[in-house]
Amino acid sequence: MTVRSDFFTQAEGQAVGVENAAAKGDVLLVCEHASATIPEKFGTLGLSPDVLSSHAAWDPGALAVARLLSKSLDATLVYQRFSRLVYDCNRPPESPSAMPVKSEIYNIPGNLDLSEAERFARTSALYVPFHDRVSEIIAGRQAAGRRVVVVTIHSFTPVYHGQFRQVQIGILHDSDSRLADVMLAGAEGSALTVKRNDPYGPEDGVTHTLRLHALPDGLLNVMIEIRNDLITNEGEQAAIAGFLHELMGKALSSIDE
Repeated sequence: MTVRSDFFTQAEGQAVGVENAAAKGDVLLVCEHASATIPEKFGTLGLSPDVLSSHAAWDPGALAVARLLSKSLDATLVYQRFSRLVYDCNRPPESPSAMPVKSEIYNIPGNLDLSEAERFARTSALYVPFHDRVSEIIAGRQAAGRRVVVVTIHSFTPVYHGQFRQVQIGILHDSDSRLADVMLAGAEGSALTVKRNDPYGPEDGVTHTLRLHALPDGLLNVMIEIRNDLITNEGEQAAIAGFLHELMGKALSSIDE
């Protein structure tokens, strides 16, 4: 995969990060909102530093948890190296929220009145290589006769539009709930508040990656949302990753495809 010289600087590198590429585990971890970095060519998109470091720009803590799970599950991790404010890789190109003009309560001046050419350039530079990489990994494993389980990792804000969210971990799914069902059953009685399709669900358009890569071939899949006040430091991230590792491990061992 080559770096587009007209989009990223040489120092910025490629849009997609891949870690533990030779992993032997069944799980393929995907983190679409891993980074708050804005490519140099876009400046600040007209936003203040506070906004650019907020949840509007990325999912705080999600990549750190995904990296811990990559190690404990021996799972390959694919993550987006640039902010979802430039392109949200969990949305298809035709979605207005792929290049949002508003994120949560913030207007995004740098995304106003984008031309078709500008939208195409962002899609080509960010969305296409990201999902091509995920597809390549899945195809390679399927060709080798390996089981593939697609798990996406996200975080969410404790307060949204003034309302506190009681849920601490969301187990999300689209039309295939096999893995989610078993994980939710396994979480019953835990110290954490774990809920189905909360704080988001497929009706919110958040299951795009699952729809694109898992549902067509019937691959086991789940989307995990973690309230970001639970993963603000290394100790908290390790605790949540440990909980998810046990939950996921037990669920996968009990499912016979």
